[in-house]
Amino acid sequence: MIARLSALTLLASVMAVSAVADLSPVEPQDLTPPSGQPVEFYETIMDQPAMGLTARFRFLAPQLSHYLDSLSYEELEADLSYLCDSYALPRLSVPEPAMIVISLTEAPVEFGAPAPDMAQVFEAYHPADGSCEWEAF
Repeated sequence: MIARLSALTLLASVMAVSAVADLSPVEPQDLTPPSGQPVEFYETIMDQPAMGLTARFRFLAPQLSHYLDSLSYEELEADLSYLCDSYALPRLSVPEPAMIVISLTEAPVEFGAPAPDMAQVFEAYHPADGSCEWEAF
């Protein structure tokens, strides 16, 4: 019962914020991050957790587990930062979110659903002076 109420509350929050926080239309583009791994845009979720409006940009990276075996954290973060700066920022509109979360996942998975056998990574940023600044949790 609590899980259902929480899910309904989250859905209501997402719907309320979605009505006031639009994404700017931008032409599709090649998404080749610095590592060269194949990445494809999956979805955007706008929500408003306790820390303010958050824009979540989710990307599919079908070879992510292979790249996780060979990339350092710095190389992986460079990919996430690249997607934030080159893809997410140009698509933001007013009101500007307090936080941008960039995530990579091997295959489509419902937001918030557990998928322990699937490689997934994410990083948070805040928009500042036209770029994404890493946000320490």
